[in-house]
Amino acid sequence: MANTPQAKKRIRRNERRAEVNGARVSRIRTFVKKAEAALASGDKAAATAAMAAMQPELARGVAKGVVHKNTAARKFSRLTKRLAALA
Repeated sequence: MANTPQAKKRIRRNERRAEVNGARVSRIRTFVKKAEAALASGDKAAATAAMAAMQPELARGVAKGVVHKNTAARKFSRLTKRLAALA
């Protein structure tokens, strides 16, 4: 158990941040799943729209520190490659 006031405050803060960050990661996963589903359907217009919606979400996750930069780059690269293959 935390003894100092600062340690107690950090525990409270960490709980709040974990909740917010969990929601952020969940939102990003949803956008990625939508893009993957659109790619799997083979509809290029829907896939392009889903990718356009997903990219800023991934970038925001990187900026907020909930997703690693390379992870976001890898996901975006792989999905972009799949989108190009639809043509």
